[in-house]
Amino acid sequence: MTSHERPSSRILGTLGSADGVGVARIEDRYDTDIDDLWAAITDPDRLARWYGDVKGDLRAGGEFRLFMESNGWDGGGRILECDPPRLLRVVTRESDESYLGGIGTPPFDELIVATLTAVGNKTDLVIELKGMPLDKVQFYGAGWQQHAEALADYLAGREVNSDEARFEELVPAYQEMASRLRS
Repeated sequence: MTSHERPSSRILGTLGSADGVGVARIEDRYDTDIDDLWAAITDPDRLARWYGDVKGDLRAGGEFRLFMESNGWDGGGRILECDPPRLLRVVTRESDESYLGGIGTPPFDELIVATLTAVGNKTDLVIELKGMPLDKVQFYGAGWQQHAEALADYLAGREVNSDEARFEELVPAYQEMASRLRS
């Protein structure tokens, strides 16, 4: 993503299914080097500026807590693999209390794999997600695109946009992709 404003119709993701669960893949190019992007997705202080509040043991095998103020999601996770600055594999799960207080899906283990690739002075980021209920995959695709856009806003020094209106703009395109999975 370049430092200019993003077109609202730009779709960064694709949806699929594997073993009866939803799979989403979000890809974008960021105007920063690989080390800076790695820090933006792994440093708790920087994560708090665009994604959520993360606390815990942030090493391979470590467990952490995550709270996202934008949607009230609260849960935990475990770092499965950490190979700086190229690969991060984590699994997260919403807490029962968070789920019961919100409007989401019953808790499930979501595998998140972030792969970074340097491209000159920019960096490609691919986020692959697996585990969500197949009938909700469109909402996870839209939500994770919104996270990717928030990261771009943060890196470009813009105000981070995590509002419901942007999510609602993204959902129809992801619903169309999801409908093809069930046909």
